[in-house]
Amino acid sequence: MKLFETADRYCKESNWKTLALLKFCLFAMGMLIGMKVPEKHKRAAGTACGGIFVLTYVPLMKKFFDVCREEKEIEGEVWL
Repeated sequence: MKLFETADRYCKESNWKTLALLKFCLFAMGMLIGMKVPEKHKRAAGTACGGIFVLTYVPLMKKFFDVCREEKEIEGEVWL
């Protein structure tokens, strides 16, 4: 079985609570890894992480708002 297909099936079978737990888990892991970065590299690591955050957050929020808009259009409401 392929990794991405399994991940897709996992997400489809999960609810928002499960995905929230997954995000908290990944956040905690990132914090633990971040605590191990040597002091002289913290600025570069912070800049890289900030860039990755922006590059991933914007598309995720765009998709979320698109889904919200589609859902409201189906219900006949005007949104955004």
